[in-house]
Amino acid sequence: MWGEVMQVKQVSVFIENISGRLAEVSRVLGQNNINIRALSIADTSEFGILRLIVNDPDLAASLLKKDGFSVGTTEVIAICVDDSPGGLTDALTCLEHNEIGIEYMYAFIGSSDPEKALVILRVEDTEKAIEVLNNCGIDTVPPNKIYTM
Repeated sequence: MWGEVMQVKQVSVFIENISGRLAEVSRVLGQNNINIRALSIADTSEFGILRLIVNDPDLAASLLKKDGFSVGTTEVIAICVDDSPGGLTDALTCLEHNEIGIEYMYAFIGSSDPEKALVILRVEDTEKAIEVLNNCGIDTVPPNKIYTM
């Protein structure tokens, strides 16, 4: 459906649990016309890991590093599933049957189709996961489509 599939680049930012640090990330990105398309944050009492899908991941990572943040990038998969009860089940079952573990996942903010939902997945073997998902009829969404939504 989407043509050639590649992995989506996710920006991960390590943030101290100090008031204003999350606002600073948003400020740096906003001032440089970087649009956040999806995000997830996991935290402990001392720090958080902010995971971002943005329209320009390389520039975002560079700007945040320059501003003193510890930043990394990770390859993830974007999938398109039916936006209905159980819509995610087929994709998760496909990965389960092919013994591909999911490290984490989170929802994407928008979709070009109101009947569909987009989900970001980090898995053990990204290339294998893309292949098996496509073989199961699950649409994977390429980076250029994700970054411009």
